[in-house]
This record gives sequence, C-alpha cells and structure tokens, in this order.
Amino acid sequence: MNIGIVGMGLIGGSLAKAYSGEGHTVYAFDKDDAILGFAQLSDVVYGVLDENALGLCDVIFLAINPEDAVAYLEGAAPNIAKNAIVIDCCGVKRFVCEKCFPLAEKHGFVFVGGHPMAGSHKAGFKNSSANLFYGAAMVLVPPIYDDAALFGRIEDVLAPVGFGHLTISTAEEHDRLIAFSSQMAHLVSNAYIKSPSATDHKGFSAGSYRDLTRVARLDAAMWSELFSHNSDCLINELDTLIDSLASYKNALAVGDRVLLKELLEEGSRLKKELDHS
Repeated sequence: MNIGIVGMGLIGGSLAKAYSGEGHTVYAFDKDDAILGFAQLSDVVYGVLDENALGLCDVIFLAINPEDAVAYLEGAAPNIAKNAIVIDCCGVKRFVCEKCFPLAEKHGFVFVGGHPMAGSHKAGFKNSSANLFYGAAMVLVPPIYDDAALFGRIEDVLAPVGFGHLTISTAEEHDRLIAFSSQMAHLVSNAYIKSPSATDHKGFSAGSYRDLTRVARLDAAMWSELFSHNSDCLINELDTLIDSLASYKNALAVGDRVLLKELLEEGSRLKKELDHS
C-alpha cells in the first residue's frame, strides 16, 4: 500500500515506522522540514506527501492537532484519490468529524474518525516506535455504521500496525468517554502537581506519586485545544470529581472515620469490579 501520514510526531512517526517496517511505501508531511528530512534519512519515509503523492495514497493519516487536521484536509481534499481512506488520529471526534465527513462526501474519498489508544509522555519522532500500537485499541468513527465492506477495508488497512482491537463508536460517545478515561487524567495530574508540597517530595514519594504525576508534564497547546473542543463532557466529569472530593473532605473535617472508611471502600470496590469486568 501507499501510505500518507501528516505529522511526524510520536503518533505519526510510529505509524510510519510500522508501515515501512512491513514493506509499505510511506509518504509524509511535517511542518518542520528537519524532522521530515530525518525521517527520510532513517528510511522510514520514502517521499514527501505533496499534491502528487496525495493522489497515490490508499490511506492517509492525519496525526496532528484537531484544528490543524481540519485545515490540512480542507486544502488537500481536491488532490486525494477517489475512494481513498483518510483517518485522523485526534483526541476529539465531534469537532473533527463534523468538519471532515462533508469534505469526504464532496470530494469522493472516505473519512473515518480515529483515535489510537496508545501514547507516551515522551513526544516527538525520536521517541516513536514501530510497536507503539501493538495490542492497543483503535477507536473508529465511521460515516456509516452498517457498511461491512468498509469495515473490511479498514481492518485490512490497519492490519500492519498491529492494533489489538478496533472499537466502533459515535463521535458523541467517544468524546463522552474520553473525557473520563484520558482528559481527566491529564487535567487532574497537572493540577495535583501544583501543591506547594511538590517541591519537597523527594525522599517522601514512591510509586503512587510517579503514577499520578506521570502525565502532568504535557503539551499545553495541544491539550488546551482538546479540552476546549470537549468542554461540555469534561465539565461533567469535573463536577462528578469535585462532588466526590467534597465528600472525602467533609468526612475528614467532621472526623467521621466511619464515613471515610465507607467512601474508601466504595472506591476500592468499584476499581476491583472494573478490573474484573
């Protein structure tokens, strides 16, 4: 296959390495010419994803921020091959799909919303890996939900990457769930590290501290964009968390150890149930 990839960061670079490693031809674009040149020197990228190469690609991945992905596709759409598949890798789906489904219909290619459930706090092409997605889930938002032929094409296209599971979702359901499973984790970690005690943690911290603060160091521009495009879902999750924290705080304030124990047991039980479901 001929694969087009826009963005040579962690996600795009890992896709490029996965496909090129399986013998497919990768064309790529990145706004940083130095990174693109390095990817070519590494024999990961065959050529530049320009207007001519766009028409050669069987599938094109948009591995950049949502607003940039939409802007890129608006400009590239006339040059994309008819019936090619375009898949974005953005962390929100309503904003991207609402803009990109009409573009695909107008120009004759297929757009599928996508979100690979894999990543790292270490960003950039230098940290990309051909096996980043091995065994991971890939969330897909197709334009039509009962098109077996399209699903078959998508499975074939994604097979070289090594995803362990393809999850079909609506854009609305994706954004609701990702607010809890990903965005809240980053937001809470980023807020948690702002405690004045953080400067004194060395010698007093272990695994739980590392786990909770792992994603506090993030790309602020990217995450603020993601949060803004999913603010309603994220606010709902924040309200739930704030209410739960208030319960713990109140139990501590009045010295109600029985209630505090009940709250802790409830959280522990829910975690156990989720781990075994």
